[in-house]
This record gives sequence, C-alpha cells and structure tokens, in this order.
Amino acid sequence: MKFFQLVASMAALAVIGTAQTLSPNWEELTAEDFVKALDQAKGVCILPFGIIEKHGPSGPMGTDLLNVRYATFEAVKKEYAIVFPEYYFGQIFEAKHQPGTIAYGTHLQLELLQETTAEMGRNGCKKVAIVSGHGGNTNLIQFFAQTTLETPKDYVVYAIMNQNPAGMTPLPGTQASKPGVDGHAGESEIANVMAHRPDLVHTDRAAEESGRDMNRLDLPSNVYAGIWWYSKFPNHYQGDAAGATAERGRALMQQRSDGIAAAIRAIKSDQVAPRLQKEFFDAAAKPTATKQ
Repeated sequence: MKFFQLVASMAALAVIGTAQTLSPNWEELTAEDFVKALDQAKGVCILPFGIIEKHGPSGPMGTDLLNVRYATFEAVKKEYAIVFPEYYFGQIFEAKHQPGTIAYGTHLQLELLQETTAEMGRNGCKKVAIVSGHGGNTNLIQFFAQTTLETPKDYVVYAIMNQNPAGMTPLPGTQASKPGVDGHAGESEIANVMAHRPDLVHTDRAAEESGRDMNRLDLPSNVYAGIWWYSKFPNHYQGDAAGATAERGRALMQQRSDGIAAAIRAIKSDQVAPRLQKEFFDAAAKPTATKQ
C-alpha cells in the first residue's frame, strides 16, 4: 500500500513540476505544451507591443520593445500567461526623420494587429491582452480595441496601458533625480533599460543632444496638429538621461510588472466583458429588436 501511495505522490509532484516549468514564451512551447499552457493561463495570452525608434543619444532603438517584454516576463512570473513573440509593428511616423526608425503603413499596422489577435484567438486565447510599451501606440491600441466590436468574435481584446493603476502607491526608489528629466529617452526610460540590459545604454552621451521642449507651435490648447511632437522635440529626445541608474530602473520595472500582473489577474477572473460582448454581438445582429 505504501508503495502505491509513494508512486501516486511522485506522479502528483511530476504534474505540479510540469505546470511550474511550462515556459511563458509562445515560441518556446511545443504544440502539446501549448495546450497545457493555455489551461494554466486560463486562456489569457499577452501581446507586448513595442516599437523601433531612436531613443535619444543614450538608449537603444528597441528600448520600448525591450522594456515592455522584460516587464511582461517579470509579470508572468507572478501571474502565469502565454507571451506572444516580439511585436513592434506600430505607429511611429513622428520619428521617420531619425535613422533606424521602422514605420509601417497605417493599413498594415491595423491589419497585422487584427490578424495577429485573430490568430491568437483561433489558437485558444480567449482573452488577448495587449500591453502597451510605447506612447505613440496609445491611441492606436485603444482605437484597435474599439474596432474589435465591428464583427462578432469569440475572444475579448483587452489593453493594458503604459501606466500603473490609479491608486497604486509608488515604490521607493522610483522618483526622478530632479524635475524635468523624465520623458521619451529621458532618465526613467533609460533607467529601465539599465535594469536588464545595461550593456545597451550610453548615459555618457546624454548631453550630446538637447531634450528641451522647443514648443514651436503657436496654437490654442484645444487645437491638435500631427506635427506637435516634432515641434517640441525634433531630436526625438525629451528630458535628460544623464542621471539614469539601474537602481531606479529596477524599482520602476518592479512597479510596472506588479501592475501588469495585477491586470492579468483581473483579466483571468473577468466574466463580465465576455458575457457583455456576446450580448452586444447578439443584439447588433438584430438592432430593431433592441428595446428602446
């Protein structure tokens, strides 16, 4: 009897061990393990969305992509989900004048995002969470999430935006060294890279270009022009990266990954959005039957 109990215990431990060792990387899983991973993730799959663009004189062009993927992988250590491969096909027209920028056309951006999330959904990801890692993608991602209501779907697209939840207390060590140094390719972004890829950072070059706001447009505050960013920061650099430290980056990245993990937890347990989406699609098929 003890022998059979021992065998059963060992089998149980083997199952637990397998669950714990499943990679969160979509591309690293076998087809068989992908099915198991979906079950462990409760159908939640993550699409970290970065970009390829200049990051001032100090940071690598893949700063946003590197940082959002690092924060996401730190998050799924706390709350398991499947993470889609590198994705950087977003909006960055404002940096086309800078070397190395990869700016895909508008239609391709939307079509590729639609095809990607649809393929994720077809493969069993019933909850697809796009993690925004680039400010220039904010409006694109939110608009895309709205377009998912165009046609019926059996999966829900969520957007985890590039800020922490309201009410989240900042962790010690996340504060800037002085006012005005944060921004695009500024102290905080470069510190984030230093937390996991310090070999790619050149803080000694921070003063080679100006990250000052030139504020060259003369328009009322309620008027928007697409050239607004270039009018302010033609060097594609905002703030000052000279004071960036790995210590601050680690604190910021922990805070960001905590926020993503909390979002994944909420998405896993969310039963309302899927129910309401189905209700909406059913009603949209027969709008004249909707009670007025």
